[in-house]
Amino acid sequence: MMRTSSPPGKHGGLADRLFDIFNIVFMILLVVVTLYPFINMLAMSFNDANDSIRGGIYLWPRVWTLHNYEYIFNESSIYGATLISILRTVVGTAVSVFCTAMLAYTVSRQEYVLRKFVTMAFVFTMYFSGGLIPGYLLIRELGLINSFWVYIFPGIIGVFNMIVIRSFIEGLPDGILESAKIDGAGDFTTFIRIVLPLTVPALATVSLFVAVAQWNSWFDVFLYNSSNINLSTLQYELMKILQTSNTAANSMTAADQFASGQGGTATVTPTSIRATMTIIASVPIIMVYPFLQKYFVKGMTVGGVKG
Repeated sequence: MMRTSSPPGKHGGLADRLFDIFNIVFMILLVVVTLYPFINMLAMSFNDANDSIRGGIYLWPRVWTLHNYEYIFNESSIYGATLISILRTVVGTAVSVFCTAMLAYTVSRQEYVLRKFVTMAFVFTMYFSGGLIPGYLLIRELGLINSFWVYIFPGIIGVFNMIVIRSFIEGLPDGILESAKIDGAGDFTTFIRIVLPLTVPALATVSLFVAVAQWNSWFDVFLYNSSNINLSTLQYELMKILQTSNTAANSMTAADQFASGQGGTATVTPTSIRATMTIIASVPIIMVYPFLQKYFVKGMTVGGVKG
């Protein structure tokens, strides 16, 4: 009696299909877990504040309203603060990434005799700092209090970002930089015309990190520019609105108003304000991210090729 053998590749094909199914299910669950908090915040921001106190808001508003957004955007200081936030994000990101890239190119050069010392000096600052009070005294002595540049200069060099860009530059083919020197190009010309165009994926990645940090920053406004409303940022103004709503919620009069909705006037709660603030602060970064996503993939591809 002859034994029938399985077609070649049958078990391999089944294993591949099982892996694909598991991979798809796992990725769907990962997307759901990642997106649910944001979608929940979005639903809370469009739901009536009094109704939200009951709970049970998950993916869809139960009682639609725009009052939460109207409450925030009725603050006249929001618009000027938004402009300052955009300005500090654009200027701060451009200046920081350019200066960090110059430092990264410098310490990536083997001929630079102080490269190890300079690298260790910057890495040291990642683990040790002077503290809040010495930092404030330094900023004051530099004349940066009540100045827009206090948002730019203190964080102009990001050590972690420098290490990322330096590693990317070191992965570039050596022949490209050597040919530029043979053609008579100086270090700055090589950096501007050769290094920067080739490191766009790394620069785009670092730019996103810096931009998010600049956009979300509010504590430096509180420390250095809280007395100057003209230099306030969106995050700081949103923080003040949240503090105001928390104070109102803690008073008995406000609590009664929240519970009864006197006079039919729409109200807000700290929870509804917090959800609305989250959406307002997140949307600009979410809009920028898709334009930088392609550089992440390209950076992985280019960074894996050397020589």
